[in-house]
Amino acid sequence: MATTTHPHTDGTDHLVRRARGEETKPAYKTTELVVYVLAVLGVLIASKVLGDGNAENGADYFAADKAWWYITLLTVGYMISRGLAKAGSRSNDHDPRTR
Repeated sequence: MATTTHPHTDGTDHLVRRARGEETKPAYKTTELVVYVLAVLGVLIASKVLGDGNAENGADYFAADKAWWYITLLTVGYMISRGLAKAGSRSNDHDPRTR
């Protein structure tokens, strides 16, 4: 906690404590995670519905390799967004091994 001292008019000092909260929330509490999971599920469902490997003509419009490529891109985007959210945030960790 940060502390500052403010002088009073009667000559005594008054100690003020300000609580410092964490700048970013844990990943499981963010809407980013919810959107990421829903997007991955959407890609997998679309791949299953649109990918028709049993078609007579052999056309598979949304093959598994394409679906996994999109999931990889979503994962990289999510990791970058979390990294940007954490960049510059203060850490309240007092463990000397992490300095």
